[in-house]
Amino acid sequence: MISDERMETFLASLDAGNTPFLDQIEREALETNVPVIRTQTQGLLRFLLALQKPMSILEVGCAIGFSALLMSEYAPAGCKITTIEKYEKRIPVAKANFVRAEKEDAITLLEGDAADILKELTGPYDFIFMDAAKGQYIHFMPEVLRLLAPGGLLVSDNVLQDGDILESRFAVERRNRTIHSRMREYLYELTHHEALETVVLPVGDGVTVSVKTMPNERS
Repeated sequence: MISDERMETFLASLDAGNTPFLDQIEREALETNVPVIRTQTQGLLRFLLALQKPMSILEVGCAIGFSALLMSEYAPAGCKITTIEKYEKRIPVAKANFVRAEKEDAITLLEGDAADILKELTGPYDFIFMDAAKGQYIHFMPEVLRLLAPGGLLVSDNVLQDGDILESRFAVERRNRTIHSRMREYLYELTHHEALETVVLPVGDGVTVSVKTMPNERS
């Protein structure tokens, strides 16, 4: 959460936590410098999964599989998850983690660039979690909306960029300016799209939750 450190500490103290296996996977990720979703974001996902009860989930950005495993653990029994990852070094780790969790039948990992893979999917998905390269969210959006079922949830992580999103383009480091402008465009599209109702939450590094209110005619 982008807020006072004391508030973060207090909120973290209230978190109910995950299963011991998920805690172990998270520790391993941190030890190898693989980013995983933050504690507050994990809690939000658990809440949304309990509320939505999705039976089909699409994740864009698998890394080593932590988020997919968390969603599989807290989604209803029988829920199927499709996750996409293109970074070759992380794919075998994710697959191994799915085997360790005995989730091979529940989670399908598609290898390659999401820009290509999304076009080949048919859906629909009840729940889509966007956690890939931030600069690509806006490019993935048309296919993601096509795949999202009416009434389905689209959850996008890391949308506030540690507060940089508030800054002028010229106050952001030059190497981050493209991502900055694309994320601002993505947030505008989410909050103004005729087929979505979206809330932007200062949770973790910023999360949007969008519900698809009607079949989208423009995407």
